[in-house]
Amino acid sequence: MGRVRMMVARAIVSLVDDAGGLQLVQLDALADETLDEVERFGSYGLASHPHPGAEAIVLCVGGLRSHAIAIAVEDRRYRLKNFRSGEVALYDDLGQVVHLTRDGIVLESTKPVTIKTPHATVDADRIDLGGAGGKAIARVGDPVEGGRITAGSQKVFSG
Repeated sequence: MGRVRMMVARAIVSLVDDAGGLQLVQLDALADETLDEVERFGSYGLASHPHPGAEAIVLCVGGLRSHAIAIAVEDRRYRLKNFRSGEVALYDDLGQVVHLTRDGIVLESTKPVTIKTPHATVDADRIDLGGAGGKAIARVGDPVEGGRITAGSQKVFSG
């Protein structure tokens, strides 16, 4: 019965080793209990490196504390709140967010955004650079006379 009670635990992340095939974490579980080299399982395609102090849910295979695996890690200090049903986001502790809202995708960043690709295509009915309500911008090949666009771009604007 004791092994069954010891199968699931809450813990606090104290260290992270992100170098191997699976991330390893050191966790503080019960009073004065430290679990070392606990494998942290995540979701395919998503990766994160939690801060010390993040919370974890730990499963101990067969109730053996020496064979623990972390199946979820959350950090309530940085979690986004007040989502509408069905919304999803990728975020970090710096305020950078990719938010799939019910109205569209919102990208927020406190740092520069870099896109690395050999080719990019933007297919949109209108593009507003620097905010809505700006003046039309000439595209390569649009006729310009005396600093005025005489024909062409009705899709790209600068605020």
